Amino acid sequence: MKKILIIGFVWPEPNATAAGSRMLQLINFFIEINYQITFASTANETDNSFDLSSLGVTKKKIALNNSSFDTFINELNPEIVLFDRFLIEEQFGWRVAAQVPNAIRILDSEDLHSLRTARHEAYKAKKEFLISDWLNIDITKREIASIYRCDFTLIISSFEMELLKKELKIDTSLLLHVPFMLNKIDATVEKGWLPYKEKTNFICIGNGKHAPNIAAIDWLKKDIWPLIRKQLPKAELHIYGAYLPQRIAQMNKHKEGFVIKGKAINSIKTIGAYRINLAPLAFGAGIKGKLVDGMLAGTPSVTTTIGAEGMHDNLPWNGFISNSNIELATKAVELYNNENEWQKSQENGVAIINSLYDKELLSKQIKLKIEAIKNDISTHRNKNFMGAMLMHHTMMSTKYLSRWIEAKNK
Repeated sequence: MKKILIIGFVWPEPNATAAGSRMLQLINFFIEINYQITFASTANETDNSFDLSSLGVTKKKIALNNSSFDTFINELNPEIVLFDRFLIEEQFGWRVAAQVPNAIRILDSEDLHSLRTARHEAYKAKKEFLISDWLNIDITKREIASIYRCDFTLIISSFEMELLKKELKIDTSLLLHVPFMLNKIDATVEKGWLPYKEKTNFICIGNGKHAPNIAAIDWLKKDIWPLIRKQLPKAELHIYGAYLPQRIAQMNKHKEGFVIKGKAINSIKTIGAYRINLAPLAFGAGIKGKLVDGMLAGTPSVTTTIGAEGMHDNLPWNGFISNSNIELATKAVELYNNENEWQKSQENGVAIINSLYDKELLSKQIKLKIEAIKNDISTHRNKNFMGAMLMHHTMMSTKYLSRWIEAKNK
């Protein structure tokens, strides 16, 4: 049986993070094409970790800067190694290349961490983000080097795909645009969604460990929600998310209709009870799980340009997009009160999911990419001289630093 090793940054938490949902989608894809999966991580499992063993996935705890990994992967001898984020490729990529050189190396970027970091820095500095901000930070150089060292990288956002091709001229043979892989939505009412009149109030949902989510809650509390509440004095905004910090919990104000709920057991089912999904994201990258979940739940969303970025191509959004306090609030109220506009927005969400996130089509694209590289991996790698050069220098630097750390730890 074909074997794949997935090295995870953390153990997948699909009910808590979009990254966890994404990883579970990839795991299911490899199960469907008959791969025996081993999932390894240096992290500890949490109460939110998905039970991978229920899918027949073998779990392995591994250690950083430890040659025990070399023995482990040599014995496993996988055909494919998938790195969960560039940090994992930095830590283990050189060992994989040395021990199983013929294994296809795939990087799942999740989102461009460097882009999110650069935007966060601009946000904190209260300045407009420029592409040069992204190009001139160290983490960008590290992340792009990781992309070059791998046989190909899964890029989740169409915006990020174009950014890499346009600004850095990365060859498309090293990239594959794969957003969330989802089943098509049945466009009939039998999908089980609550109708407009049975959905009430507003929801904002997001993992508390993710800085853009915390900034969005702050923005809602300070500027946007008071404007909505003024026009809809009986409406409430419910805030959901795993790992919400204490200061967010202290924002709970029932009299103001600003209610902190905490972790949602099932995000799609939870969002499905609300009329409007609010996601005023001031910075970030990738595609936003909360907005995809809103479409899957039949709940229109009001978000920012950053929020909707790379998610809908030229299709109309399933709600409204704006970057100003007043317009975000005004459009949220308008959508909340206008059943016809609300219904149209819901239908837009169905069109987006069915057109751009089709699991069947995306699965075929990944499978074809893997088969093409497997059939002639030498030619593929020979065309990527930059990657070979970067791997050479990584082997010379990271390898010996890791060996020194391992010897020091002994």
